[in-house]
Amino acid sequence: MANTPIHPELLELLVCPLTRSKLQQDGDELVAEVGGLRYPIRDGIPVMLVEEAKLPEGVADLSEFRQKFADQILD
Repeated sequence: MANTPIHPELLELLVCPLTRSKLQQDGDELVAEVGGLRYPIRDGIPVMLVEEAKLPEGVADLSEFRQKFADQILD
């Protein structure tokens, strides 16, 4: 899979669907500034589904993530 840059204007509009924080591109993933969830980019298209995101190091599951970052999640 090739590293496809996301257009800067699109990247400005996208936010983590869970924490609503900004995203930074890191290879073929978009990484949330808050919490570090990593969303895949497939065929040049960001997959912005929480269920598809990779959890940050040291977080076992989405439930633990929600507890750890509860004060920063806008459900």
